[in-house]
Amino acid sequence: MIQPALTPQTPVRRILVIVVARFGDTLLVTPVLRRLKAAYPDAELTVMAHHRRAEVLEHLPFIDRLATISKRSAPWRGRFGLKHYDLALVYGDDSEFTDYAARVSRKVVAFGSGSAAANVTLVPPPSQPTPAQQERAMLLAPLGLAVDDWRLAYTVTPAEAAKADAWVAGRRLVGLQLQSFPAKAYRDWPLGHFAELARRLLASYPDVQLVLLGGPEGRDAALKLEAELASDRVSVLAGTVTMRENAAIMARLALYVGVDTGPTHLAGALGVPMVAMYHAFHPGYLLAPLQHPALTVLEHPEAGEDARRDAPMADISVDTVWAAVQQRLGDD
Repeated sequence: MIQPALTPQTPVRRILVIVVARFGDTLLVTPVLRRLKAAYPDAELTVMAHHRRAEVLEHLPFIDRLATISKRSAPWRGRFGLKHYDLALVYGDDSEFTDYAARVSRKVVAFGSGSAAANVTLVPPPSQPTPAQQERAMLLAPLGLAVDDWRLAYTVTPAEAAKADAWVAGRRLVGLQLQSFPAKAYRDWPLGHFAELARRLLASYPDVQLVLLGGPEGRDAALKLEAELASDRVSVLAGTVTMRENAAIMARLALYVGVDTGPTHLAGALGVPMVAMYHAFHPGYLLAPLQHPALTVLEHPEAGEDARRDAPMADISVDTVWAAVQQRLGDD
């Protein structure tokens, strides 16, 4: 049950947000963080994230303190002392985080239903499909707040930008994100389709350098595509740099082309021109970055209420993606 909103007279000097998720899902919370800081500019905003994902939030101007927390450590924290926070928002289904927040904060807002501690407001999850960013913003409703700036946020530092510029060396880069993560490999566009798209790019845009993006898990596919293309205008970045180094180079892309995965959220946060492909079961109208200035969303032909998890991504044709790529590069 949703309790009444905080009144304007309620003092809020310290705010905690807990978001323990994959790094793409962590980025989806950044519009909420921006709005909280705007609503309470004098409050200290602390964000606790997964220790492997916290770096995606580093250097954001609206976060005052960044820390880490885990499902294992949360039950042992905040057992003694006064409540450190006036307000806490909790993302995720793990009760350990909500219980911890209830121990350390005067008021807590989290997703859930049923009974909760007296200082916890539970917001029922949406009953209908809701855009992912808007779903995250539902935790602001008990505070009487709404988001109007939906842009995802990420900050590249000057040092990171300088290092990226040295690597880019003035080249016109098109980045290809070949894979989602292994647990959702059904969202991957066929490597053969990427190969045909890459050949068209190399033939039609002599000034373009292709960059094959991804983490260590995507390196084998990137090396396979590099070998097939056999061109010195193809560079494999997958698995060779850190996440933040990868992001700084992505910020210099003339175009990003990829499937639905964390780096696609990252490209959205960086504001680079994008062509993003979405699986029928995870449609772009729910997951694509909102208010992006240069985004083409390519939906699977079966996207909708009756979508099948096994709908093949091959159904998004190379011609469809090529048309979107030509339009975006023409806009550049």
